Amino acid sequence: MWNRVQETVKFLKDKGFVNSEYGIVLGTGLGNLTQIIDIEQSIPYTEIPNFPTSTVQGHSGNLIYGTLSGKKVVALQGRFHYYEGWSMQELTFPIRVFKFLGIENLIVSNASGGVNPKFKVGDVMVITDHINMMNEHPLRGANDERFGVRFVDMHEPYNLQMISQFKAIAKEHKINLQEGVYLALQGPTFETPAEYIMVKAMGADTVGMSTVPEVIVAKHMNMNCLGISIITDLGLEGQAESVSHEAVQLAAKTAEKDVMLMVKEFVSEI
Repeated sequence: MWNRVQETVKFLKDKGFVNSEYGIVLGTGLGNLTQIIDIEQSIPYTEIPNFPTSTVQGHSGNLIYGTLSGKKVVALQGRFHYYEGWSMQELTFPIRVFKFLGIENLIVSNASGGVNPKFKVGDVMVITDHINMMNEHPLRGANDERFGVRFVDMHEPYNLQMISQFKAIAKEHKINLQEGVYLALQGPTFETPAEYIMVKAMGADTVGMSTVPEVIVAKHMNMNCLGISIITDLGLEGQAESVSHEAVQLAAKTAEKDVMLMVKEFVSEI
């Protein structure tokens, strides 16, 4: 892993990916957030050594480098999922690369199903904590101390200062920002009505199929994380409805403008 990460980092630095302060992971339906980045480089994943490739509709598959609010950023336009067949180590590989490009701050976004009755489709939620219910862990196996310690402190997976700043921006612009706990399941099936009830009973507000492995690996390397979920469907007890990937993408688009505004100001102020 170490040698592959360093090979990829060298390739990207040679392409001009330098002095970046933020890494951004663009989830389902949020690929257009690249519109607010002054793009200097866009490289397809297929051209990057050791990179996985996204197979999910709505995930473009490009690594973006440019300027956002005066800060250099690197963005994954399309993420990788465990259900696609990638190992946990493979799907979190880009986060390792981010760290060794000099990035200390990670913004992760996703589409998720809401189980909190106060939520509605199209709401944006800042993630305050998560529950890992995937059947694999990205740090399983021998630990390489060059990346981080064996036992990772997860008492603050999502940076409290970042959360506070993001909430302040939402308040300033009168955006109804929710906050809560995200629970990760493996997917790719959407949840059954009974599973939605389980998710709520476990203390979560939303459920999805990503994000948690990336944040775990980021914390392994002492990165600061901000997590953003767009509520694209609801799984309320007795009210669960049919859902499709196309519907999730469409619902994510409704909140994209607000997310763009908040992310742009967030990067500017932090």
